[in-house]
Amino acid sequence: MALTASTMLPIGTIAPNFHLPEVVSGEVISLANFADKKALLVMFICRHCPFVKHIQQQLALLGEDYINSDLGIIAISANDAENYPDDAPDSLKAMATEQGFKFPLCYDESQETAKAYTAACTPDFFVFDRERKLVYRGQLDDSRPSNGKPVTGADLRAAIEAVLAGKSVSDEQKPSIGCNIKWKAGNAPSYFGRG
Repeated sequence: MALTASTMLPIGTIAPNFHLPEVVSGEVISLANFADKKALLVMFICRHCPFVKHIQQQLALLGEDYINSDLGIIAISANDAENYPDDAPDSLKAMATEQGFKFPLCYDESQETAKAYTAACTPDFFVFDRERKLVYRGQLDDSRPSNGKPVTGADLRAAIEAVLAGKSVSDEQKPSIGCNIKWKAGNAPSYFGRG
């Protein structure tokens, strides 16, 4: 496991589109699915990573808390399923069911969507406004598997609440930290391993 931080994609970046299969329903999800939403949260997660396991209950809670809101949520896993079978679609489907996720969990087999978002770690979070411009990228909160701090979702929730209220998001944004995305052999992006 390589401890990896978010690339901190520039604020104002337009959300790249995608067409990815949802692991539970098989439905293909794209940005168009969230066209009526005021804000969009894109999360890169997986099943095997201890950093994701540490926060997965909070992720499920986020889905519940914002199910009837103006926030669209999508989770994407881009890990190499051949070398990490826990992150294969069937296993992700089990995770989504077990955790009761109220948002789509998609599998990015080509890893092109992860690259388009410069996703680097699991978990990695991106919040976009109504125009689908990036307003937040960074951590869920200060909690990590070994630091004893409670998982609250404070940083991410503050950004979401600001966007939904039509306010500007704080410039103070800390990178998310987690396991690196498990790139397929020869498929690692140019930004992998920097920093």
